[in-house]
Amino acid sequence: MKTFFKKHLKLHIWLAVNLMLLALYFGLRGNRALMNSLTRNITTPLKHAIGKLCYRTDISVMEGLCVLAGVGVIAYVVWNVAAIRKAQNRRGRAYKALLGAVNIGLSLYAVFCLMWGVNFWTDSFQEQSGIYAQSVEPEDLLKTTAYFVAQLAKTADEVPRNESGEFAVPLEDILAAAPTIYDPVEKRFPELVFDDPGVKAMRFSRIMSITGFTGVYFACIGESNVNVDSPFCLLPSTIAHELAHQRGIASEQECNFLGVLASTASGDPAYAYSGWLLGFIHLGNALYQVAPDAYWALRAYLPESVEADLRQNNAYWAQFEDNVVEQVSEKVYDGMLKSYGESNGIQSYGTVVDMLVAYYQDAI
Repeated sequence: MKTFFKKHLKLHIWLAVNLMLLALYFGLRGNRALMNSLTRNITTPLKHAIGKLCYRTDISVMEGLCVLAGVGVIAYVVWNVAAIRKAQNRRGRAYKALLGAVNIGLSLYAVFCLMWGVNFWTDSFQEQSGIYAQSVEPEDLLKTTAYFVAQLAKTADEVPRNESGEFAVPLEDILAAAPTIYDPVEKRFPELVFDDPGVKAMRFSRIMSITGFTGVYFACIGESNVNVDSPFCLLPSTIAHELAHQRGIASEQECNFLGVLASTASGDPAYAYSGWLLGFIHLGNALYQVAPDAYWALRAYLPESVEADLRQNNAYWAQFEDNVVEQVSEKVYDGMLKSYGESNGIQSYGTVVDMLVAYYQDAI
């Protein structure tokens, strides 16, 4: 046994280091002061530095890494299967291959925990800004939803539309405006100040749709990517959501709130309309659950152009409902959120309603 462990000494040392790093993460992540210091002084500057390099090209570095990872997995399996067949000690060779794969997986997980997992244990945007999600009374939900309906009616005709009446702002214009949309909000919330690099359009956006994603922030390299296959009416607010992640905010509910807030306050017509639309969808879904008649009564005030966008968006995503890939992807992502302390998992997206109602009460 001693000889066996010595023979694979490097792999065992690698495994020990991985386990030690993960043990430190899980053991210390509850220390808020330490997590704040770690992100502020180490991981955030590191992500920004790597991100600056990645944004020197319009090509998604994340997509390239995913392709390389896929090729690498196939090559690793093929090479090790061939090596095991040729080896005199097949069990030993198989053990080496398996342990190598485990180490690679653990190392990647450890890096992800360091670069992004720690952000789930730092001060939240709610704590930094003082805007807290609170219990929502039905009448407040109704008033806030009505306010969003009114804003949609005002902004619906301020954006270009195609012959079907659907949102038709060019992709290039949406992407070009991204680096400046947070400027007005940063004046209100200095903790959001950040030199935005923008986002990148995914070339494999259809695959994102199949897995149920509209955007992704790859923290390990500080790069945001968005799905450009889905309807563009919600693309600006999706971009604003991903740029909230760039600011170190891990909570999906807070990023959805900021996606609405930054978009509606940006001064850009496309972003403003998209933000009001995203907010209405969240608020409307919540209102429908408690007062369906009130929901439909408000819905009647929406312009036909807004209804056209809602129909297009619903029709697009309906084609991916209940597919196996989407279900597996949702379960994996839900489990990841919960493992990082987001106790409600994907359901946490729904609590954005509490923040919207709390914030927009003053505007009503």
